[in-house]
This record gives sequence, C-alpha cells and structure tokens, in this order.
Amino acid sequence: MNKQDNRLFDRYFTQDAMRTIFSDQGRLQGMLDFEAALARAQAKIGVIPAEVVDDIAQACDATLYDFDALAAAIGDAGNSAIPLIKALGMQIARHNPTAERYVHMGATSQDVMDSGLVLQLRQAVTLLERDLQTLAEHMAQQAQRHASVPMPGRTWLQQATPITLGAKIAGWLGAVNRHRRRLEEIKPRLLCLQFGGASGTLAALGDAAFPVAEALACDLDLALPDQPWHTQRDRLVEFASLMGLVAGSLGKLGRDISLLMQTETGEVFEPSAAGKGGSSTMPHKRNPVGAAVMISATTRAPGLVATMLSAMPQEHERSLGLWHAEWETLPELCCLVSGALKHALLVVPGLEVDTARMLSNLDVTRGLVLAEAVSIALAQRIGRDAAHQLIERCCHRAVAQGCHLRESLNAESEVTTQLSPQMLDDLLDPAKYLGQSWRWVERAIAEHHAFNHRPHSSEDS
Repeated sequence: MNKQDNRLFDRYFTQDAMRTIFSDQGRLQGMLDFEAALARAQAKIGVIPAEVVDDIAQACDATLYDFDALAAAIGDAGNSAIPLIKALGMQIARHNPTAERYVHMGATSQDVMDSGLVLQLRQAVTLLERDLQTLAEHMAQQAQRHASVPMPGRTWLQQATPITLGAKIAGWLGAVNRHRRRLEEIKPRLLCLQFGGASGTLAALGDAAFPVAEALACDLDLALPDQPWHTQRDRLVEFASLMGLVAGSLGKLGRDISLLMQTETGEVFEPSAAGKGGSSTMPHKRNPVGAAVMISATTRAPGLVATMLSAMPQEHERSLGLWHAEWETLPELCCLVSGALKHALLVVPGLEVDTARMLSNLDVTRGLVLAEAVSIALAQRIGRDAAHQLIERCCHRAVAQGCHLRESLNAESEVTTQLSPQMLDDLLDPAKYLGQSWRWVERAIAEHHAFNHRPHSSEDS
C-alpha cells in the first residue's frame, strides 16, 4: 500500500490511533473480517463445506491486497466491496479453487461495507470511551483542586458575579460524563450486524438464512437487529449526532480556555512547553493551540452531522448516492473528535492557574461585581425596588467618579444606616458571595464517581 502524503495536519487535528482505524487498511480489514466470519457461520450451519473455511479466512488479510488497484477499480464498481470481493476470490483461488466458489454467498456489497464499518466503529467507541474517561478524571481532579478559588463570572462577555474556577470546571465535567453515558447507551443500537442480501430478505440462503445470520452475529460479537437496515440509517446518524455533541462540549472547553488566556484576562493557561503556541514573528506570544483544535472541531462537526442527517431519506431498499455520502463523513467526524480529545487531554491536566490575577480581575470593577449582594441585603430592609434603584445610583456614581463602590455606598446615608461597616465589608468580599459553587463541584464529582463505579452491563464486557 502506498502511503498517502497529504496528512500534514493529521497530527494536529486527529489522533494516529483513530486515523489508523479509519485508514484504507482499517476499512478493508473490517470488510474482510465480515467475509471470514460469514464463511465460518455458513460452515457451522452446513451451507458451505467446513474444509474451505481456513483458505477463505487466511485470505482475509488486508495486507495481501493492492490498495492502488482496488482504488482504481472502485471508480468503475461504485463501491469498495465489489472489487475487494473479486480480489478476495482470486486470492483464495490461488490456493484452493474450490473454496473460491463459497465466498460471499448470500450477502450483498452493502452487508460487507456496513458491517465492516460497524466493526471499525466498535474500535472507535473503545478509543473514545477511554479518552473521555481519562478526561473526566482529570476534570474531576481539577474541579476539586480549585473548588474554592474565586474568579469573575462572566455573562455576555462582561463580568457578572463571582464564581469559582472549580464550578466552571465542574460544568465541563458534567457535560463529558453525560456524553460518556450517551455513548454507553448507544452501543447496543449501534453495534449490530448488517446482513440482508440483495433486497433485505436473504432469499438466496433459503431456510438457512436466519440461522446463518444468528451465527454470523455471534461470530462477530455484534447484536442481531430486528431486520436489515440498508436504508434505515438512524443508528449511524444517532452516533454522528453524539459525535457532534462531544465536539460541541470540547469546543466550549476550548472557547473558555482561550478567553481566559487572553492578555487582558490572564487567569488560566494551557500548559507551556518548548515551541508550543509561539508566533513566527512575535517572541512574546503564547497562543492557545490546543483550544484552537477544539474550537476547529466544533466548527466543522455540524456540517458533517448535517450531511449524515441529509442522507437519511434513502430510496426504497438500497440507496443511490445518499449511502455514498456517508462513507467519508462519519470517519472524519470520529477523527475530528479524537483530535479534539487529544488536545483536551494535554490541556486539562496541566492547566496553569493565576489565582492572584483572578482576584485582581475581581477588583477591576471596583466592587461593582458585588452590587447584587448589597442590593439583596438592603432589599430585606427597605424593599426590593427601592434597594435596586439606590444601589444602581451608587453604581452610576462610582463609575462616573472612578471610585470604589464602597466609597459611593458610604456617601448614601440610607445605605450606611441600614448596613454596618462590617456588613458592607462582608458583602463586598468576593469569597463570601460564591453561592452554591462548592455544592455544584461536589455534585459533579459525586456523579463522576458514581458513573465510574456503576455495575457493568454485558455490553461493557
């Protein structure tokens, strides 16, 4: 197989392991694994002679085939299974011409390609589960570590009220664990055999059809669906949609980190390393290169998910063109998500946190971020509307005069007669206005541990 030389960006945008799963060799091996399993299943049921199985199975090795020749043949054949099965038959015939007669009996090209894809997706799911679990573990540790670290909360890109860094990370953690649960729930629907023959009836196998289907599903360790799904693509589209969700949550992570790394903010940074995030002309630059990949994935994923959705209304029992649109789309989604996960796994464990800068930024507004706290305390004494108007007036004065909110509050006798200096000190202390931040961290971590220690179903084993 000739190695492709157009992978300049692969190391940046995807993982080698995921690209290997969806490489040409990975695709062909999935289809060949189906053909070997079909031969074993049919021999078990008595449809083909048992003595031909070894010769068929030995030929089901992707390294035996000329990928360039297959690629050229696909252009005329219309799919990858047709030339592969022809090449498989020729490979078998060199050693046992009799065995060649029994290859691919009763199956159709889409059975081979779809079942081969499912075998690839099973490997991809294993890789995704591993990475998501590791990422969730790092997030849980970071949320715990920074559970009490105050920082500005931001709404509409403006400072709002104080939160904690731990609470922000707990939000990331919750999303990742929800995706882990979704991935677990989808597996029984996704990892199922495609085997229907020409029009989904398996008529070519007669009375042996269903026993062969059962034996084939068992051999491949795939679920046997209620019927073939040649033009019912909801299983794959559900998975594609989940990949879009994962990409979106990783994009949210990347967006938050990139904003926190801005020079004017400078609160949280990707871990530094030699040569990482530099500029070709500005020596001082420290660019969020991991966040860029996460944001890139979440930008590209919706279009790929939309392609999968658009390809759902497939014609009758076998599709023209819509099925073809899936072939590169779903693998690319998996590769993009794997790349975003790779960078998240580099970023989250080594987050560099500047707690002093967070406190400094909390004081940028000179106390205004705690105006709500003062207003609520005062409302209990003079009423909500009156308190809101009074504190709003104090805020406007503080901005106009460039002074701290405390100074503006001190100028209002209605405030100072109701709230003592100690009360005002407490109300204007960011560390004392963090609400339920600690609880959200505890709950996210508890949910994380509960998921990790759940009883495993048979699909997990």
